[in-house]
Amino acid sequence: MLFIPNKAIGNYFSLIKFSHTIFALPFAIIGYFLAIESSNKSFEPKLFLLIILSMIFARSSAMAFNRYIDREIDKKNLRTSLREIPSGLIKSQSALFFVVINCFLFIVCTYFINTICFYLSPIALSVILGYSLTKRFTALCHLILGVGLSLAPIGAYLAVTGEFNWLPLFFSFAVLFWVSGFDIIYALQDEEFDKSENLKSIPVWLGKRAAIMVSIILHIISASFIVFAGFYGHFSMSYWIGTLIFTGLLFYQHTLVKHNDLSKINIAFFTTNGIASIVFGLFVLIALLFK
Repeated sequence: MLFIPNKAIGNYFSLIKFSHTIFALPFAIIGYFLAIESSNKSFEPKLFLLIILSMIFARSSAMAFNRYIDREIDKKNLRTSLREIPSGLIKSQSALFFVVINCFLFIVCTYFINTICFYLSPIALSVILGYSLTKRFTALCHLILGVGLSLAPIGAYLAVTGEFNWLPLFFSFAVLFWVSGFDIIYALQDEEFDKSENLKSIPVWLGKRAAIMVSIILHIISASFIVFAGFYGHFSMSYWIGTLIFTGLLFYQHTLVKHNDLSKINIAFFTTNGIASIVFGLFVLIALLFK
C-alpha cells in the first residue's frame, strides 16, 4: 500500500494554495444551478461531483505548473523564496509529475461529463497552464489569469446542458474582470523585483498608483456584469442583496491598499475576495432555488 505522509500532503496543498479555490468555485456552482434551472433538469450528484473535481484538478495543475515554471524566479524573490519548490520541500520533478497527473484527471472527468467538455478540455488546459508564461512577455498577464478562472461558470453550464448561453457568460465576464483586478493588486508587492527580472505586469508598466486605478476600473466593469446579469436573468431580491455585498467588498479592498502602503494586501487579496465570492454564491443559489 502506498503511504504518503501527512506533511507531504500538506506541502502539496500549500503548493497549489488549495484555499484559493474559493475564488472561482462558487461561480462554478452558480453555473451548474443556472443550467439546472434553465433546462429543467434534476440535480445529479454524480455530475455535480465531476464538475467540482474537474475544477479542482484543473486549478491544481495550473497552480503547480505556475510554481514549477517560476521556481528559479521564486528562488531569487525574498517574498517567495520559501515556497515549496525553491525551499526543497517538493522536488521540481515531483511538482511537474503532479501537474501531469492533475491534467490527466481533469481530462478523464470531462470525458465522463459530456462530449463538448471533453473536446474543449485541451483548450481549457492551454489557457490555465499558458498563463504562467505570460508575465515574461505581456503586462496583460492578469487578464489571462482572469480568463482562466472565468471558465468556471460557463464550463459548469456546458457540463449540464452541452450548450452555450448568455447568462453564464455574463458571470464569466464578471469573474474575468474581478480576478484581473485583484491580481493587479497582488502584483503591486513585486513591482521592483519584477522590474529587475524584466518581468511584465500592470504595476511594472504603469507604476503602483496607475495600476490601482486600472484595478478599480476592472472592478467597476466586473460589478457592471453582475448587475447586468441580474436584470437579464430576472433574479429575485436575494440576488440583489448578494450583488450589493459583493460589490461593496469589491471596492472595500481598494480602501485597504494604497500605492504607498501595501501592509494590508493579504487582507484585500484573499480575505475580502474570498468572502465576496462565497457570500455572493450563497445569495445567488437562494435566488435560483427559491425562485
